[in-house]
Amino acid sequence: MKVRSSIILTALLGCAALLPAPSAGAQVSVGGGYAPSAPTSDAAPELEGVDIIDRLDAQLPLDATFRDEQGRTVTFRDVLPVDRPAILQVGYLRCPMLCSLVMNALVRGIQGVDWTVGAQYDVISLSVDPKEGPELAEAKKAGYVAEYGRAGSAPGWHFLTGDESQIRRITDAIGFEYRLQENGEYSHAAAVFILTPQGRLSRVLYGVKYEPSNVRMALLEASEGKIGTTLDRIILWCHIYDSQAGGYVVLAMRVMQLGGAVTLAVLAGGLGWFWWRESQARRLAPPVAESHARH
Repeated sequence: MKVRSSIILTALLGCAALLPAPSAGAQVSVGGGYAPSAPTSDAAPELEGVDIIDRLDAQLPLDATFRDEQGRTVTFRDVLPVDRPAILQVGYLRCPMLCSLVMNALVRGIQGVDWTVGAQYDVISLSVDPKEGPELAEAKKAGYVAEYGRAGSAPGWHFLTGDESQIRRITDAIGFEYRLQENGEYSHAAAVFILTPQGRLSRVLYGVKYEPSNVRMALLEASEGKIGTTLDRIILWCHIYDSQAGGYVVLAMRVMQLGGAVTLAVLAGGLGWFWWRESQARRLAPPVAESHARH
C-alpha cells in the first residue's frame, strides 16, 4: 500500500510539474516541436496524390510478403514482434533527401529514449520502390545500427523490400499516399508510424523531428501494457496526444482527478492509522483501579 501510494504521488508530482495554472480543461504541451504549416490553395504538381490519411487503429495486413535485408522471404507478421510495439518508417532506400532526414531524425529521437531497439520495441523500414532489393537494405541497416550505437540491437531492425502490390497493401492500410515522379523519384510525406504488437496503427508522428518524450509516450501507448512501469502508465494517463501541438500534452482534468484520488487515499490512511493507534492504546491500557474500599 505504501509503495503504491508512493508511485501515485510521484506520478502526480511528475504530471503537476509540467502543469502551470490553467483552467480545469486546459492542455499543456510537453513535447511539441511541430507547427502545422498554413494551408495553401494550390499544391505543387509534384505533391499531388501525396498525403497521410488518418487511419488510426487500422489493422495492417500481416500476411503481406516481402524480402528482408538478408534476402529471406518474410511476412509482415514475421518481423512484427508479438510482445512489444514497433516503429514503422516508409520511404525508399536511395531517396536523396527526405527519407534520410526522417531516419536520421528517428535515430536521434530513439537515442534519447531509455528503452532499446530489439528489447522494448522494434524498428521496421519499408521501401516503396519495388526495384530496390536486399543488398541495399542490408547496407542501410548496417549504417543505421552503427549510428544508433547500442550493442545487441541489430535483431530489432528490419529493412524490407518487395513487390509493389504487397507494398501498397501496407501503405494503403496506414494511409500513406505517395507518387512516382517522372524523374524516377518518389514524392511522399514525412512521418513515422507506431504499431501495436497485434499490427494495428496506434499513432502517427509527423515531421522530421521526433522528441524522445513523444516517441516514448507513443511506444508506451501502443504497447498495451507490455512495456513500461506502473509509474509510466500513470503518467501516460495524465496525457493526451494533440495533433495540433504535434506531441503529447498534459490533461489538467486528469491531473486534478489523480490529485483528488491521492488526497482521499492519504486521508483514509491517516484516519485508519489514527483509529488503529486509539484501539491499540485502549487495549494496552492498565485496568481502571477499583473504587476505594468502603470504610
